[in-house]
Amino acid sequence: MTKALITGASSGIGATYADRLSAAGHDLILVARDRGKLEALAARLSARDGTTVQILPADLAVPADLHDVERRLRNDEIDTLINNAGISVGGAFEAADPDRLEGMIDLNITAVTRLAQAAAASFVARGRGTIVNIGSVTALLPERFDPTYLASKAYVLAFSQALAAQFADRGLRVQAVLPGATRTEIWAKSGVDIETLPAGMVMGVEEMVDAALAGLAQGETVTIPALPDAADWQAFEAARLNLAPNLSRDRAAERFGVSAAIVA
Repeated sequence: MTKALITGASSGIGATYADRLSAAGHDLILVARDRGKLEALAARLSARDGTTVQILPADLAVPADLHDVERRLRNDEIDTLINNAGISVGGAFEAADPDRLEGMIDLNITAVTRLAQAAAASFVARGRGTIVNIGSVTALLPERFDPTYLASKAYVLAFSQALAAQFADRGLRVQAVLPGATRTEIWAKSGVDIETLPAGMVMGVEEMVDAALAGLAQGETVTIPALPDAADWQAFEAARLNLAPNLSRDRAAERFGVSAAIVA
């Protein structure tokens, strides 16, 4: 029987992953700050599915707690990491509390990186494992959203793609999931009323996670649950890769009118 560690597991996306993976027969380790919610979820899932569901209360923005989870990933027989924990800070960038922005970066980037690294070290040594990093479609739309949050999710996307390429032949699967607006608690916590968004752009969390799991089963490295045609993403990626031969050259492009003369 396989075992998954899920961060941000007390509610929303993380709790839904726990529900689906437990139903599929996976043992679980649930990580979040709220011990009470974790205990209730663990009891419900183990009673329903007969799986072993352990809890690991931790605040991943606290280094000591983060290191505890890293050690669990390195030392336990875990083969799936759902790197889901994350936060958003609402409001205008120039008026934001810099400590809150730093806390968001700590959770959305630093914790994601350290946990993925711990998991990768363990998974590669055993020749198998899956890392799922939860990002956001905001990573693809920098003109439209809060700069710090979307930049943290752009990191998750690039990080996941690089990991997938690096470990493709070493038994490690990596998937980045880019949800659009999803009906979870993150909106209220960031001070945004989700009901102000058009109903047609807000997906239920169960449907989002089910689509993400289907994308994983289909072998996708990047899954956008709302995207109707995967060919659109493939075209986007092809256009990006077409830039590669011209991104680093020994001369500036002629369009800049920069002299190529070298002064001795």
